[in-house]
Amino acid sequence: MTEHHYEDTSDDVDGQQLDLVERLSLRRVPGMSTQLADISEVEYRELQLERVVLVGVWTHGSEDDSDNAMAELKLLAETAGSEVLDGLVQRRSSPDPATYIGRGKVDEVREVVIATGADTVIMDGELEPAQLRNLEDRVGVKVIDRTALILDIFAQHAKSTEGKAQVELAQLQYLRQRLRGWGGNLSRQAGGRAAGGAGIGGRGPGETKIETDRRRIRTRIAQLRKRLRDLDGVRETKRAERRRNRIPSVAIVGYTNAGKSSLLNRLTGAGVLVEDALFATLDPTTRRAEAADGRVFTLTDTVGFVRHLPHDLVEAFRSTLEESAEADLLVHVVDASDPDPAGQITAVRTVLNEIGAGSIPELIVFNKIDLADESALLPLRTLAPEAVFVSARTGEGVAELRACVEGRLPRPAVEIRVLIPYARHELVDRIHKAGELLSSEHTAEGTQVHARVNEDLAGELAPFRMTPTVAEGGPHA
Repeated sequence: MTEHHYEDTSDDVDGQQLDLVERLSLRRVPGMSTQLADISEVEYRELQLERVVLVGVWTHGSEDDSDNAMAELKLLAETAGSEVLDGLVQRRSSPDPATYIGRGKVDEVREVVIATGADTVIMDGELEPAQLRNLEDRVGVKVIDRTALILDIFAQHAKSTEGKAQVELAQLQYLRQRLRGWGGNLSRQAGGRAAGGAGIGGRGPGETKIETDRRRIRTRIAQLRKRLRDLDGVRETKRAERRRNRIPSVAIVGYTNAGKSSLLNRLTGAGVLVEDALFATLDPTTRRAEAADGRVFTLTDTVGFVRHLPHDLVEAFRSTLEESAEADLLVHVVDASDPDPAGQITAVRTVLNEIGAGSIPELIVFNKIDLADESALLPLRTLAPEAVFVSARTGEGVAELRACVEGRLPRPAVEIRVLIPYARHELVDRIHKAGELLSSEHTAEGTQVHARVNEDLAGELAPFRMTPTVAEGGPHA
């Protein structure tokens, strides 16, 4: 018989990453796209993110804060598949209402675009429709804001039916307010003799093209919302089943690319896609886990958060994010190697409060300690004294994290002492999985169990309750 020896490597922890292989097999090729001069179907207008210039406005905070914001925008742009050519930052007390960056800076951006050959300018903020129009007219290339960039990343990474519907809903809500005519055709309206009925195909309601697009978008939004309500019904059924069985739930939340999926894989061997990229995980993954004392609980990997997460995305992903609001414990994962971990924590807590999960017990976990110096970890120990420090890649601290999670699981409310006949041994198994076993002893009559269980299971075990004399070791009543 041949023996197989398997080497324990960090890659094995994440399982087979077939989704990652598929994702990496398709990459945008610069200069290979063809853009029509006249685009009428606005909702299908694809973002061309090949060669970009980044522009930010520094209105508050320190210079380090501004640098961190631009570094994050660069990561977002690269995750979307673009090549970043240059970055500009302007210090202002507030964004310019007409062009966001001011007339002088617009001319400077135009010069940089010409010099670098960029085809897109990405602004670090959510721009008003008028600001986008003014910038595109003056810079001469396509301008998108941070919100459109994040929506584009979500669209690339969505895989499930629900995820795709959520992303499309957020995109359409964003586009509905920003429709404009490219090439002028959106402002055309049937008129003259055609409107009077003289032309075949010319008769109609007299809408402008932009009004037609808005109507179509409203119709599509209504369809998507109905589909998401139906899908949410399936998710709610699963949640109700877990609540009925009193299965504790733990949600892994945190900033995008903090290592949430890697931790889930390390704790459960889930094989969830892991990629060093922003928003690699959009669809929540729930896995069964078992505590050292036999209790069963669920671990859910959730979509990552980011500073200024677009409101349309939060609204569209509300049913998915509610997995966090329904949890008994939040494992809040923070990238210990990030330049601004405190900013990450604040951004995540902002979204948690917005979805009604701000009051759920929280366990801070600083991940990626293998990439951080001890001098960088010292302030974090002060920032969150009860936090756990781990490396999902090397496994350091994971055992301590597992023990902390199990220790923070909610305890069943009812303490019982029962004598279960051997013929009903399945009840002992249920106590192991759904309750907290304090002690057990095999006797001639059956198994004596001292445990804590939920109210429903306590009701089922009521016929087997032991009298106080038996529980204290005295004679049977």
